[in-house]
Amino acid sequence: MRYTLHSDEKDLIQGCKQKDRLAQKYLYQRFYGKMLGICVRYTSQKSEAIDVLNQAFFKVFEKIDLYEPTGSFSGWMAKIVFHTAIDNVRRNTLYKEMIDYNVEKEIGMEAEIFKQLYAEDLFQVIQQLPPTSRTVFSLYVIDGYKHREIAELLNININTSKWHLAEARKKLQADLKNLNLSNNRQDPNKVGRLLNK
Repeated sequence: MRYTLHSDEKDLIQGCKQKDRLAQKYLYQRFYGKMLGICVRYTSQKSEAIDVLNQAFFKVFEKIDLYEPTGSFSGWMAKIVFHTAIDNVRRNTLYKEMIDYNVEKEIGMEAEIFKQLYAEDLFQVIQQLPPTSRTVFSLYVIDGYKHREIAELLNININTSKWHLAEARKKLQADLKNLNLSNNRQDPNKVGRLLNK
């Protein structure tokens, strides 16, 4: 079979199961943007995100025979990409155990700051956070994990997770106040949905 970028997803998956390089190429191109978005949340630079994505796609092609067609292929692939990104964080980030600084009361973010932001603006600011705080913030706010789950995923204690979330929120609040946004870049719904999860 001759594969193209517009080939049916099932055909591309079947081609990947047969180790067809063209099918792999077009599957990669089809899901590149969506999966890169996951990697970007857990890396400091686009080049690192692309490296993590390539590692994840290698795993996808290795494990594609395990995919059950009853579920969403995109969802199955996203799990592999997510876990590859978290493995990268574990390898490259030194986690410091933090004592409990009374972070049970989480710092609220000023909603009016976010009303002026596109989601892309927010992601740019999030990427400037220190790696550990960025990871905890992304897991908690964007992906909806609880502190206990984050602690298990990253092999840190719950109070460390809470401390990093509080630090991330403080830094984001300060950074966003300094962000010079033009009046024509307003999309409160996108950012509101992102931060109120």
